[in-house]
Parts: sequence; structure tokens; C-alpha cells
Amino acid sequence: MSTHPTVLITGASSGIGEAYAERLARRGHPLVLVARDEARLEALAKRLRAEAQVAVDVLPADLTRAADLALVESRLRDDPAIEVLINNAGAAQSGGILAQSPASIERLIALNTTSLTRLAVAIAPRLAEAGRGAIVNIGSVVGLAPELGMSLYGATKAYVQYLSMGLNVELAPKGVYVQAVLPAGTRTEIWERAGIDTRHMPDLMEVGDLVDAALLGFDRREPITIPPLHDLNRWTALEQARLQLLPGIQQAQVTERYLPAA
Repeated sequence: MSTHPTVLITGASSGIGEAYAERLARRGHPLVLVARDEARLEALAKRLRAEAQVAVDVLPADLTRAADLALVESRLRDDPAIEVLINNAGAAQSGGILAQSPASIERLIALNTTSLTRLAVAIAPRLAEAGRGAIVNIGSVVGLAPELGMSLYGATKAYVQYLSMGLNVELAPKGVYVQAVLPAGTRTEIWERAGIDTRHMPDLMEVGDLVDAALLGFDRREPITIPPLHDLNRWTALEQARLQLLPGIQQAQVTERYLPAA
């Protein structure tokens, strides 16, 4: 019987999720793999069982569908063996905000924010009660950069970062670790699914490198892991500036520059 906690990974059939599954299986973790493509999940599960000798369950689900999302939530609430959630499932945005339809907006928000939030909230009470466990949310550096022109996608990823930081404030005192991982462009199928030609994106990170770095950040218990950021002082300075802002925005009076001229 494994002494390692079970890890549930969403978006596990390819890309970042598949790489997490491979690495965590090698570490000896039993897995629950969630994605829409059941055939690919089964093939991955079969391979990992043979290579790593770990238990791998397959849970096919489209997280934009209410019934499927509820099924995964139930598994997270009710299975005490699952102590780590890798909230990886997500979609990219093709085109600027003017190119988005109501359907594309709804699907992107449902997958990138709503499902991620509901799954985190499904497992959090049980982890807090046990005093252990982890939630890993995959965001993006695009959430820091509206200048890149992916307004809707970036907004969903900014939400992921904020939610992760808030969850860390709430859950860390209860023994639950929360990590936000902020990749830059990574070589996965997410671009093809969004209709984006990666031949015009030469600076994509290899997915294995991204996940190896994310797991090193996980082992170090970093609240925010940004694998492509070479100068950590820049993030540290940004966080310090944000914290210094807090006293100034907790005032009961309007600042002088917004008062009527005398």
C-alpha cells in the first residue's frame, strides 16, 4: 500500500497535466486523472501503472458541464486518500476581446475560473480539518500582462493568482499549502485547440521543464512559482510594493486630490 497521498490532476490527458502525472507517479503517488478524452486517459493510466507501479484511477469529465463538475467535486469531498489537487485544466483565448462570442466567453470563464474555484472549495474543508494537503492552481504570466492583448484569458489567470494568494492566507494557518504556478508560453496542445499557430511563437518552454520547475517550487513550499522569471528580485519588489499599498487603501476619507477645489 502506498504511503504517498493520492493526487487528483485535472486536464491530465496531455500537456502540463500529463507531465505532472508522469512525475508524480515516479514519486510514488497514486493518481486520479481527470480530462474529457477517456481513451487518452486510459492509455496514460495503463502506461503509468506499468512504469511506476502505482494505482491510477481515470475519471472522465468535461469540467464545463455541471454534472461532470459535480462528479469531480464529490470525489474530492469524499475520498480521504486524495490530499493534493492539481488544478490544471484550462483553455486559451484566440483573438482579442472584440473577436469573442458569448459562447466562447462563457466556456473560457467556466473552465479557467469557475471549475477551478469549485474544485478547490470542494477539497479545502477536508484538508483543513486534517491539517495537511495541498492545492496547486495553474495560472499564467499573462495574468500580469494586459499588454499582451489576451484580455479575457489574462483576466481569468489573474483571478487564479489572486484566488491562490487568498486561499493561502486562509488555509496556510490550518496546515494546507496552496501554490500558484505562473507559466509563460509552454509547448502544449492548448494553443492548437484555440486555433493559434505556434510556428509564430518561437519562445515556448518545454512542458517537462515547466513541470520540473513547478515541482521544485512545490517542494520548497513557494506560494507563487514563476518558472520563466530569471530575476526573482522583480517579483519580490512587486510584492513589497503591493504590501506597502495596503495601509493607503484602507482609509475612511477620500484623498485630497479628489476633493472639490476650494
